[in-house]
Amino acid sequence: MGDDLKSRRTVFAGVGAGGLALALTACGAGGDTTAAAPTQSAPAAGAPSAAGGGLASTADIPVGGGKIFADQKIVVTQPTEGDFKAFSATCTHKGCAVTAVENGVIDCACHGSKFKIEDGSVSQGPATEPLAAQEIKVEGDQITLA
Repeated sequence: MGDDLKSRRTVFAGVGAGGLALALTACGAGGDTTAAAPTQSAPAAGAPSAAGGGLASTADIPVGGGKIFADQKIVVTQPTEGDFKAFSATCTHKGCAVTAVENGVIDCACHGSKFKIEDGSVSQGPATEPLAAQEIKVEGDQITLA
């Protein structure tokens, strides 16, 4: 019986280690994206996403803030009245999606990086590179992808 008990322990230990490896693999590959679910609203259902497609009304983008468009992987900000900017919504630190625009910065919840809404530059690391600028057009009260 001693050998039978020992072999059962070996099997359970192997299963436990294998399960742990599987869990760590799952967390390593997709763990950051789960924590990075955008807290800002995505575009309305059926909103165009191709170049030239409508993103939002200018009234949808608060002065001193912004809005994340998860489907297009873009964040649009309005640092000052009537001045609209757009940046990639992918953090330059580890590639997570940015999660919020508040208090004059674009936040990435994965590791705490923050980017300025005026130019996408890093205001708090660990990111060291700015968010990439994106092209948009503002015509009347509509913001579209360029």
